[in-house]
Amino acid sequence: MNWQAIRAIYTSEMGRTVRTPLQSLVSPVISTSLYFVVFGSAIGNRIQQVEGIEYGAFIVPGLIMLTIMMQSVSNASFGIYFPKFIGTFYELLSAPITYLEIVIGFVGAAATKSLVIGLIILATAAFFVELRIAHPVLMLSFLVLTCVTFALLGFIIGIVARNFEQLQLVPLLVVTPLVFLGGSFYSVAMLPPFWQTVTHFNPVLYLISGFRWSFYEVSDVGVGVSLAAIALFLFACLAVTWWLFRTGYRIKS
Repeated sequence: MNWQAIRAIYTSEMGRTVRTPLQSLVSPVISTSLYFVVFGSAIGNRIQQVEGIEYGAFIVPGLIMLTIMMQSVSNASFGIYFPKFIGTFYELLSAPITYLEIVIGFVGAAATKSLVIGLIILATAAFFVELRIAHPVLMLSFLVLTCVTFALLGFIIGIVARNFEQLQLVPLLVVTPLVFLGGSFYSVAMLPPFWQTVTHFNPVLYLISGFRWSFYEVSDVGVGVSLAAIALFLFACLAVTWWLFRTGYRIKS
C-alpha cells in the first residue's frame, strides 16, 4: 500500500476545506441554527413531544444525517470530478498508484470533512436542546459508516457525471427528497398506514432510524435492520466502484 500517495491525495483534498472555512464549516452551523429556529421553535410549539422526546431534541439525529449525507456526496463528487474536468486526474491514473489507493484518498478526505461537520452540528445542537446519547459508540459507528458510504456514492457520481449539471442531479433530486421523506423531522408512526408502508421502502429511513436509536433508544425499525441496511448499501457502493475501475467506464474516456 502506497501510504505516501494516499496521504498526498488526502492532504490535497482536506486543504480545500482549510481554504474555504466559511463554506465548509460556518455554513453548516448557520443552516443547523436556522433549522432549529424554524422546526424546533415554530413547529415545536405545536408538537411538544414525539415518542416522549422533546421535538427539538428529536430532530437532531435527522438534521445531522441530512447534513452529512449531502456533504459526503457533494465533497466526494466534486473532489473527483474537478480533476477529471481540468485533466489532472489522468496524470493521477498514470502515476504508480493503484485504484484502491485513489479511492481511499478521495473518499477518506470527503468522509473526514463530513464527520467533522456532523460533530460540529452535534455540538451546535447542544446550545439549543438538551441532548442525551444513550449509546455513544454506536452513534459514532453510524456516523462514520454513513459518511464513508455516501462519500463512496458521491465518488461514483463524480466519475459518471459528464458535466456540472449531472453532478448536482442525484443529490438534489434523489438524496435530498429521500432524506426529508425518511423520518428526519417526524416519526413514521405519525403517518397513515398506507404512507407508513411506502416509507419503509425508503433506504434512508433505516439509517436515520438506527442513528436516532443510538441517542434515545427509540426507532421506527430495529437497530439490527438499520446496521444491515447501511452495510448492504456500503458493499453495493464498493461493488459499483470496483466495476467502474475494472471496466474504465467514464474513467479512461
